[in-house]
Amino acid sequence: MRPADANIVDAAIPMMPQDGGGVEHGSVARLARFFDRHPRLRLASFLCGPGAWLIVAYLGSLVLMLLTSLYGLNDFTGKVDRSRTTLENYRQVFSSNGPYLAKIVRTIGIAAAVTVIDIVMALPLAFFIAKVLSHRWRRFGIVAVLMPLWASYIVKGYAWRTLLDPAGGVFRKTFHVSPGFGQTGLIMLLAYLWLPYMVLPIVAGLERLPDSLLAASADLGGRNTRTLRSIVLPLLVPAIAAGSIFTFSLSLGDYIAVGLVGGTTSVIGSVVNSNISTNLPFAAAMAAASIVVVGAYLTGARRLGAFDNL
Repeated sequence: MRPADANIVDAAIPMMPQDGGGVEHGSVARLARFFDRHPRLRLASFLCGPGAWLIVAYLGSLVLMLLTSLYGLNDFTGKVDRSRTTLENYRQVFSSNGPYLAKIVRTIGIAAAVTVIDIVMALPLAFFIAKVLSHRWRRFGIVAVLMPLWASYIVKGYAWRTLLDPAGGVFRKTFHVSPGFGQTGLIMLLAYLWLPYMVLPIVAGLERLPDSLLAASADLGGRNTRTLRSIVLPLLVPAIAAGSIFTFSLSLGDYIAVGLVGGTTSVIGSVVNSNISTNLPFAAAMAAASIVVVGAYLTGARRLGAFDNL
C-alpha cells in the first residue's frame, strides 16, 4: 500500500478513546457547558463547601452556645444538667442588682473609648498616606501601618506590660508617671492593638475621595478645618463605621489584654474565662450578651454604609 493510501485509510478510521479518556473528557465538557448555561448553579457549586463549613463550624457553635446558656447545673454533681431549661442564667446576667450588668456596661464603655481614640489617631495618619504621600511611597506607608500586626499578640501585650509597670516600667522611669495596670492602661493597649484595622478602611475611603473636591474647597476660601468638617468627614462616615466594627467588636471580646495590663478590671471576656470551667451555662449566657451588643452595633453600622467599605 502506498503512503498516500495509508493516510486515507487512517483518516477514515475514527479515533477510538483509550482507557475511557475520551468519555471522561466528554463528560467534563458537558458538565462545563451545563454550568455555563446556569451561572447561579455554578456560583452555588463554588459556595456550597465554604457555606457548609460556615454553617457547621460557626453558626453551629453559636447555636450550641445559646442552647447551653439555657441549661443549669446539677445541685449534686455540679455538672451541666441538660434535662431542663431555665432563664436563670440570663436573669443573673442582666439583673440590675447584680454585678454583671455593670461589667457589661464597663466593657461597652472601654470598647467605645478604644474606637474613638483609634478614629482620632487614624484620621491624620490615613490622610497623610492617601493624600500627601506619592503613589510609590504610599505602599511603604501601608506596610508600616500593617507591620505591628506581624508581631505576636502576646509579645505586644507583654511589651506594654513593661511600659505600664507602675513599679519600674518605662513610663515610670522616663516620665516619672505611669497609668499603671488598670482600665486606662487597658484602653491604651487595645487602642494600639487595633489601630491598623481603623487606618486601612479610612485610607481606602480617602483614596475614593476626589482631589478636586479639596482643591475646590481651597479655591472657595475654605480653611483646612472647614474642609475637614464639611467635606472630608461626611464622605468618610461609611469608612469610619467600617473600621469601628473591628475596633469595637475586638475590644468587646478581648480578655487576654485584661489579664496582662487590666489589673482588677473585670469585663465580659474575663467573666466568661473565669466561669467556663466551673459554670459553663452561665459563661455561655454572659457570652450571649456580647453577641447582642455586637448585633446591635452591626445594625447601626450597616445603616451608615459600613458594609460597602469592608
